[in-house]
Amino acid sequence: MLDPAVWQSVQERQRALLRLLARVGIDDPAPLRLLEVGCGSGGSLLELLRIGFVPANLCGIELLPERFAQARAVLPAALPLIEGDALAVAVPPASFDIVFVSTVFSSLLDEAFQHRLADAMWRWTKPGGAVLWYDFTFDNPRNPDVRGVPLARVRALFPAALSVEARRVTLAPPIARAVCRVHPALYTACNALPLLRTHLLCWIAKA
Repeated sequence: MLDPAVWQSVQERQRALLRLLARVGIDDPAPLRLLEVGCGSGGSLLELLRIGFVPANLCGIELLPERFAQARAVLPAALPLIEGDALAVAVPPASFDIVFVSTVFSSLLDEAFQHRLADAMWRWTKPGGAVLWYDFTFDNPRNPDVRGVPLARVRALFPAALSVEARRVTLAPPIARAVCRVHPALYTACNALPLLRTHLLCWIAKA
């Protein structure tokens, strides 16, 4: 977070999320139950706590033991965490208002597995709730282990969605690093061009 390119992108994503929550009519997140699939070291759950979600209504699933341990060390004890494969976890159907996934599907190169995970997430989402999505839309030519997930693919993964509200966010990281070395304010200037944004923030509503 001490890197200007990082804190600029994080703060931009946070502002976009707050605007999205306001657009869908959420003015008090405290009563909402949210599950994050692939919560990593807990950074996103910490952000959600800061904007008004409460620990007992949040939950995270993380596959990697080292990241699970990091998340457990920084998150409140009242916030339940589950270690293991999301598809092997016994999550009751329709038990969460929001199921959140951030930069997970771009790392899943098996399309059949993507569909199984999306189906599970949809099953866990309450009617009237939503899947909250943040991920790359473009391939990274320097990293063959990730693959961008365009909006058409997001829609195909959740064909029963009532609606999909999507916004392009996050200045392309190589550009962000380059311009922030000159001056951090250039992040905002360059990010004004939608074509330079590399991620999708989506609210995938369930009827």
